[in-house]
Amino acid sequence: MNNEIRVLVVDDSTLAREMISHGLNKDPDIVVVATAEDPYEARDLIITKKPDVLTLDVEMPKMNGVEFLKRFMPQYPLPVVMVSAYTEKGAEITLEALDSGAVDFVTKPKSGSTGVDRMINELKTKIKIASTANVSHWRKKKNIKRKFESSISNYNKENCIIAIGASTGGTEAVSNLLAEFPDDMPGIIIVQHMPGGFTKTYADRLNDLSNLNVKEAENGDIVEQGKAYVAKGGFQIKLKKINDKNIIVIEESEPQRLHNPSIDVLFNSLAEVVNKDSIGIILTGMGSDGAEGLLNMKRSGARTYAQDEESSVIYGMPKVAYEIGAANKRLHLNEIPDEIFKILNK
Repeated sequence: MNNEIRVLVVDDSTLAREMISHGLNKDPDIVVVATAEDPYEARDLIITKKPDVLTLDVEMPKMNGVEFLKRFMPQYPLPVVMVSAYTEKGAEITLEALDSGAVDFVTKPKSGSTGVDRMINELKTKIKIASTANVSHWRKKKNIKRKFESSISNYNKENCIIAIGASTGGTEAVSNLLAEFPDDMPGIIIVQHMPGGFTKTYADRLNDLSNLNVKEAENGDIVEQGKAYVAKGGFQIKLKKINDKNIIVIEESEPQRLHNPSIDVLFNSLAEVVNKDSIGIILTGMGSDGAEGLLNMKRSGARTYAQDEESSVIYGMPKVAYEIGAANKRLHLNEIPDEIFKILNK
């Protein structure tokens, strides 16, 4: 079929290559056009086979997946889904891969056929999403912190909460945003669709790259100026007002919830307690999570924004939010910090 998604599987394990290829080829919308055991072989196959999507093992001999991405993405922008080990080291390398141009990742099963089936099904879904990703504008990440000539002094930072929601492509987008913020920003809460075991590592990376104090959110945290809180994977995060303090509440997720954490859950809680002093931002990602919650925030008087199509890796969530009228403005990612500064300095 002409509309099949052409996939190149790169993994140093023969067993893994066979397992992934066999599983993907069962899907009528996907065809594995080739496999490679190392990045050097993959480089040549990218040119000759012209795949639509690449699956790439994180840890390989000769050259790991991250190094390959850093060399390959500027020359041959291609949607890449990483296959990662569910370990602390695997999380660190995977997040570095996302910073280096990968669209998304799946984790290898720990053991058992059930885990293999889960991984293959997740990989199929993410390959289909990745095939629609905009990676043409990808460029090397600049780890340069912005120097600020003035602080944000004209706003009630205690009442202001900035809530950010993101999914596919969001790790880099959130990182770029936070790198632009000075250390006297109002408290920030971030929901990035990510499994448990990765969000703490992600928060630690953001802490190293930004001017803010960033941590994985814990139940009972008081949202404070100059700090950012990353929602914990596998749970839901809400904001409650207790004794005039903005308190983070971490809860078990309802079985029917598609996303854990969910952007809608956070945004809806802000709509109830923070009202006009809050700012909601919906970034790149597939689906509609966050759109309803952002609309409720807007109805409560909050300022709300959606990332535009040009700067989104996946223009799904922000598109839905803008189309239902949930966003006051639709902005390029690079325009969002200045828009926030205008609000905070009024």
